[in-house]
Amino acid sequence: MSLSLSSKYISADVQHYLELLQVLVSRNLKVRYRGSFLGIYWSLLNPLIMTGLYTAIFGATFAKYYDNSLLNYVLAALTGLIVINFFSASTSQALSSVVGNGALLNKIRLPVSVFPVSMITANIFQFVMGTYPLLAIVALIKSHSLVNVFAILLPFIALVMFCVGIGFFVSSLYVFFRDLPYFYELVVFMLWISSPVFYPAAIVPNSVKPFLSINPLSPIIESLRQITLSGNLPDFMMIASALLSGTIFAILGWAYFHQSRSQFMDLL
Repeated sequence: MSLSLSSKYISADVQHYLELLQVLVSRNLKVRYRGSFLGIYWSLLNPLIMTGLYTAIFGATFAKYYDNSLLNYVLAALTGLIVINFFSASTSQALSSVVGNGALLNKIRLPVSVFPVSMITANIFQFVMGTYPLLAIVALIKSHSLVNVFAILLPFIALVMFCVGIGFFVSSLYVFFRDLPYFYELVVFMLWISSPVFYPAAIVPNSVKPFLSINPLSPIIESLRQITLSGNLPDFMMIASALLSGTIFAILGWAYFHQSRSQFMDLL
């Protein structure tokens, strides 16, 4: 009997959490694109424009690393930008989500974790509606396999888990250190410049590679490129490495958030 009641309470809590998440995601998207003509498709247009700039500047130089194909360089740069833009937007928005809703949390008892999660979920919705169809078309043309089309979601899941972990960490840290956004901009820039986004990993000097190899975004980018552009079946070892890294960061971020949230209300 007690087990049945406990299950019912857990089910009610989960339902309440999901309903609240839906409301917050809807609010985030409406506020973000209020008055915008293109709406969520800006999340796709931004990397397309940046890819055009990178191609104009670096395309002729780096195309030789992509089978002397300028188109391959364009697609490689685009996949890298999609990853780094998703990470930057999701974690930067999650960073301020708890502090930004401090007044609401002081009035109403709500699950604090839903705020950073809602920011990341809004970006997931944008990816599914805008970016994923484009990547799926490219993967289908290159590989002629539906396996690759659906396998795109695996490194993306790893990316989401990584963003969730970092989002939990920075959103809780910002409660205690209000200068964090300025420092975090530098962190994001360092991750961007150390990720093979607009340059091929092959040109990185051997003396620097050990430092760049610790960048958790690199295996996600390389895995997404392998699935989308190589024309071969997915490298599941590479995918497993990305998923393991994402899982570790998600667990560590949640652990820090869970440990710190008891002190939030005194500082919000």
